[in-house]
Amino acid sequence: MRLDKWLWAVRLYKTRQLATDACRLQRVRMGGQEVKASRLVRPGDIIEVRQEDITRTVRVKQAIGQRVGAKLVPENMEELTSVAEQEAAARRREERRLNTMPGHTGRPEKRDRRVLDAFLDQMRDGEERGLEGLEP
Repeated sequence: MRLDKWLWAVRLYKTRQLATDACRLQRVRMGGQEVKASRLVRPGDIIEVRQEDITRTVRVKQAIGQRVGAKLVPENMEELTSVAEQEAAARRREERRLNTMPGHTGRPEKRDRRVLDAFLDQMRDGEERGLEGLEP
């Protein structure tokens, strides 16, 4: 079975094209070496897959060609990634989520514009009052 097809079948990647791209970008290793998507997978092979926050290590139990349901994945691969690595990846994802600012969604809508205008009016009123108290 081809490596890219197996990675897709056991749900390590959403699409087969993403699995192929990962191999091409040298994010998949077998035996410590980067491998091509066409590499054959056999039971017992250990594969390292570098994803966003984690390097997952899995052992092939069965070489399958059809995508299987999530409940059947443990029958086809064994997860060897350490618990410490999984926890560290979860921490990094949470930190990234907390440290990213929400993106700008475009032009303000009518309600957003009213809130912004009210805020700016309050700021102008406060500045005017502050200047009156400073006059001699």
